[in-house]
Amino acid sequence: MKTNRIILLLCAVALAATSCAPFYKCGEAKPENMYFLTKRAMLLLEERDSLCYALEARENDVANLNQDVDGLNKDIEGLKESIREVEQKYNELMGEKLSESEQFNLALQQKTKELNEKERLLEEREKSLNELRQVIARQDSLTQRLNDVIRDALLGFKSDELSVEVKNGKVFVSMSDKLLFKSGSAAVEAKGKEALKVLADVLDKNRDIDILVEGHTDSIPIHTAVYRDNWDLSVARATSIVRILTSEYRIEPTRLTASGKGEYSPKASNSTPEGRAQNRRTEIILSPKLDEIMQLLKMDK
Repeated sequence: MKTNRIILLLCAVALAATSCAPFYKCGEAKPENMYFLTKRAMLLLEERDSLCYALEARENDVANLNQDVDGLNKDIEGLKESIREVEQKYNELMGEKLSESEQFNLALQQKTKELNEKERLLEEREKSLNELRQVIARQDSLTQRLNDVIRDALLGFKSDELSVEVKNGKVFVSMSDKLLFKSGSAAVEAKGKEALKVLADVLDKNRDIDILVEGHTDSIPIHTAVYRDNWDLSVARATSIVRILTSEYRIEPTRLTASGKGEYSPKASNSTPEGRAQNRRTEIILSPKLDEIMQLLKMDK
């Protein structure tokens, strides 16, 4: 299903492009001559790449579990070979003393018991693997559905004000300071509150979602009577948004985390005004609860 979404995404990119030049594939380096693409096409390519990375991470999880299963299969084969050797020795010594025969019989019983235990562990591991695959598929489906709902809800805002994308199994809603704050301030503007209200309405209907609010700034130093530096400002902005979501829009505080990254997690270079504008943002990161996956992993140990 993930592969089908990537193929559909590639088709959409092809329709949105203004040139017939070939696109780079998932995992390949991005070509430098991408100027022929529209902004929409570039966003679609970035979303496709994010989906590829998320798929690769899921496949790595499954591959690790498959390695465990392969190891158990090898152990079982080794035990079966040991049992064959014991049985052969047992048959050779049938004519010898009864005590010796009894000893081999006990050894055979012990090896058989070990084999049965390994087979039981293998069945449990395969069952856990299948359950984990099903949970991951449900989580991916939920993330994609949430992404679509939020995109539709926020269509009224400009692309330079906010963006929505899926990365690593999470939905990232990135809001620029142009939408939310005045320069050097952590007070949310009226239009920013409108966007937060739309987002809060979606989150109130999807309560199995954890919410991380991250404040980001550019690299230009700030020092005021209120804020010691950009780190202070980014934390204050994230906290302001958390307070609005909880006090005005009734989102449960237990679902929310406020974090400030300051200038240390830029999206673009701070050497240009355009890059600094991209870096001055607040990211609201939405994560489906992973309780079910974590429980399965604990049971598998």
